[in-house]
Amino acid sequence: MKLPVNLKIVKVHMLSRRRQTIVAMMGVTFGIGMFILMMSFMKGMNDFFETIMLSVTPDIRIYNDYNTDYTSSVADKYFGKKQETWIIVRHPRPKQINLNLKNAPGIIEDLRKNKEVEVVSPLVSSQLLFNYGPVQLGAMVDGVNILEEDRLFGLSEKMSNGQPQNLLTADNGILLGYKLADKLNVTTGDLVTATAPSGARLRFRVVGTYKFGIATVDEFKAYVSLTDMQQLLGKGRDYITDIRLKLKDMNRAPALAPALAVKYGYRAEDWETVNASVKAGNMIRDTFTYVLSFTLLLIAGFGIYNIMNMVIIGKLKDIAILKAEGFARKDIVQIFLSQSLIIGLVGAVAGLLLGFLLSYALSQVPWPEDEWIIIKHFPVNFDVLYYVIGLVFGLITTGLAGLMPALKASKVDPVSILRG
Repeated sequence: MKLPVNLKIVKVHMLSRRRQTIVAMMGVTFGIGMFILMMSFMKGMNDFFETIMLSVTPDIRIYNDYNTDYTSSVADKYFGKKQETWIIVRHPRPKQINLNLKNAPGIIEDLRKNKEVEVVSPLVSSQLLFNYGPVQLGAMVDGVNILEEDRLFGLSEKMSNGQPQNLLTADNGILLGYKLADKLNVTTGDLVTATAPSGARLRFRVVGTYKFGIATVDEFKAYVSLTDMQQLLGKGRDYITDIRLKLKDMNRAPALAPALAVKYGYRAEDWETVNASVKAGNMIRDTFTYVLSFTLLLIAGFGIYNIMNMVIIGKLKDIAILKAEGFARKDIVQIFLSQSLIIGLVGAVAGLLLGFLLSYALSQVPWPEDEWIIIKHFPVNFDVLYYVIGLVFGLITTGLAGLMPALKASKVDPVSILRG
């Protein structure tokens, strides 16, 4: 019933102390604005690092993790006539092993029937030595089904010259990282000679170059067709060393990988396990950013608390008169709490706008030129969640900051105040 009267009193209080009201609003505005800017930028950086990480990491990798067992050859007991003796063989010669997956075609066919799997990319990988005149460079070369590899890592979007599909039409074609191509002094159309560990050689024609923005990929990696790699290594068409998967839901990888390992009897690694350090770094940065950002909002809340305390001290006689005229304690609480919430709401809305403008401005700032980094501008994530959190947390902070002074004002004894 007295709500319109209470709001009129709130209006008079706020307009009579415009400077304090504006300062309080600005505290909330800058607190929320900086919160949104920091969260948007930090999330953008984390997204960038995660994109780079996932650009070379499959959701699940299945491979033969062979560990040589030397226990039988390192130590044997020799029983003589009088005593037993240990014969220790130091640095035993390792056995010749094959790292391929047995029944790889059957595993691939079974994986393609799995409803959770989107892409199955078989792989034959080996360290090769490139020869181009006097230049000799070692690089890891992946023999792949290029169409599946493109679906797995989005290779088409990372090409500097040519297209991944050129491997299908060229005779012994090869895709090189752009830094590797520079070191070999070759470009599209040139020939390079690759030497396998066995000594076998094969000439490849460069049909394209790519840029991932990762040194180990751009400088020390290349792609050829699966059949060309099998031919160079002297292996049959069933020789597969790895199977890489892309899932429809990448978050299912940690749960699905152990099941695939048990089913097929090979090692299955998910992307979270392989990149645990990167995930931990992202979590640490997120935690630090949240703590720092919420601290800014708390500081703004303490500013409002101090201002509301000063307002109440200056309005003690007004409060006493209001209570003497019949205003209840809840009316006094309503008056001063409303002031705080209005300050918080206006400041929060202005903070959202400020945060968006600052984030947008940062997203337009060019990233310093670097031969490795493929990003052009500072990465910023305009996630609506951060704006919702900023608004809600701003209102809660200012509400609590105004509630305590409001309760204090409601307990003022009008008789003692009016008597002076």
